[in-house]
Amino acid sequence: MFEGIIFMKKIGIMGGTFDPIHTGHLISAETVRVEYGLDKVIFIPAGNPPHKQGQKITPAVHRYVMTVMATSSNPHFFVSSLEQEQEGLSYTVDTVRSLSVQYGAKAELYFIAGADMLKDLDEWKDIEYLLTLCRFVVVARPCSIERERIGEIIKKFSFGAALPLDYLAAPEIEISSTDIRDRVKSGRSIKYIVPESVEAYIHRHNLYIDN
Repeated sequence: MFEGIIFMKKIGIMGGTFDPIHTGHLISAETVRVEYGLDKVIFIPAGNPPHKQGQKITPAVHRYVMTVMATSSNPHFFVSSLEQEQEGLSYTVDTVRSLSVQYGAKAELYFIAGADMLKDLDEWKDIEYLLTLCRFVVVARPCSIERERIGEIIKKFSFGAALPLDYLAAPEIEISSTDIRDRVKSGRSIKYIVPESVEAYIHRHNLYIDN
């Protein structure tokens, strides 16, 4: 009865420096997974991101281990070292293209992005081509002003794209990796902002002390 039927896999891609990964990342990924019925979400810690040139970034091994720790309790979350294994700058279009080849035509790819990513979207390498490889799901606060601003950007980049950009409202959680690093440096608590395992790892390895 089911012979010849091809079941599409729906795969989320969560890219980022993850320096460190925090609760906001996890909530965004899970919100998109549930809303779009994704089979899995792959977290990909950046290798050598072009937009971070000249900035201090925690060594890749620490960011990878923290991401594995943070996602380990969710059976739908996976972590890939794809970008960290590559030489040179890490571009999203190259990463998504590799995953597209890996999973083939039987998979739909969903790139999960925060609203802050949109402001520089027109500067991304081969953005028009990237939008033909995956669907962008922009996760942001549900406030009307932000939704209107995101809507304008989505209209701009959806024109001519094979796959659209979508907006998805998520719980309002004001967390940033920059703030977490500042908190650690100044001796303030990061409890509940990051998973307990990540908090312990940061303190055990004295990360961000001299950030």
